[in-house]
Amino acid sequence: MAYAEAKSVDPSFIPVIDLDGLESGAPDVLRRIADDVIHAVESTGFFYVRNHGVPEALIDEVYAIAGNFFRRPHEEKEALRINANHRGFLSAGGAKMSDDARPDLKESFVWGLDVDEQDPDYIAGRPLIGPNQWPDFLPEMRSALTAYFDACNQLGWRLLRVFATALDLPEDHFIGSNNKPMTRCSIIYYPPQEIDAGADQFGVAPHTDFGTMTLLRQDGVGGLQVQDRNGDWVTAHPIEGTIVVNVGDLLARWTNDRFASTPHRVVNASGKERFSLVAAVDPNFETDMSPVVADGDSAKHDAISCGDYLVWRFGKAFKYRDKS
Repeated sequence: MAYAEAKSVDPSFIPVIDLDGLESGAPDVLRRIADDVIHAVESTGFFYVRNHGVPEALIDEVYAIAGNFFRRPHEEKEALRINANHRGFLSAGGAKMSDDARPDLKESFVWGLDVDEQDPDYIAGRPLIGPNQWPDFLPEMRSALTAYFDACNQLGWRLLRVFATALDLPEDHFIGSNNKPMTRCSIIYYPPQEIDAGADQFGVAPHTDFGTMTLLRQDGVGGLQVQDRNGDWVTAHPIEGTIVVNVGDLLARWTNDRFASTPHRVVNASGKERFSLVAAVDPNFETDMSPVVADGDSAKHDAISCGDYLVWRFGKAFKYRDKS
């Protein structure tokens, strides 16, 4: 039996967009980058960014911590088993991207905004908000991963300004409510995938992402595959110094399907361990995701809050949330 196959395409198939100068907020820089982005998000829904502002030294530190964490004994990681607020360790088999898919062949550690137990939303039982779980055996993990969370949020807000500009909306249209973001970050470990596991076994099965956007830092091993508009699977090559950006279902919904949320998957056929760093960037729980409707169009989706949508999607994807 073979791995699921994908076409190897030139790295330029998915565009690389330079964000140099975006932090300045200069209107001409914002417009230039928005013009580069709009084609990508309306077609493949994927692009790479360089000069993204997430420090390479921090990325290297988080990768080192990921390696140390996932190589610890399973019982130590299980002591941090993921909780109802989606914080902690998710063991292999804990995620399933569709009803008919096999469980994903990966381990994850998930963290988000680190509120304390006196937080009013946490006390009130608002879903997907709560304290993070941090291991005693890696004391450096908390500071590094918190710094990575903050850096990815900052990049996400800058990109949301780009997306709004691309649609000729006020540049803060998508970031009006982000003081308590629903952003989740994950460090992910993919073991070498045995060829005899079959073509229907994936590190991550084909899926679209739930939220607004995903920021992915790949290691050099590769394995990410994206479905093109012809339905073919193509390789999204690792490109040094870049972060992969893809539109999620919520942003597609928010833009009335003008932006594409594209199916993708991971096949680790390398024979090596693979690590990735993921940030799923989302605004506050209560944020209204009513579609932005262009003149002459009608809304294709009902209004829903960011949090209510995510709770619904998490219930379908993660085994630990199955109460049956």
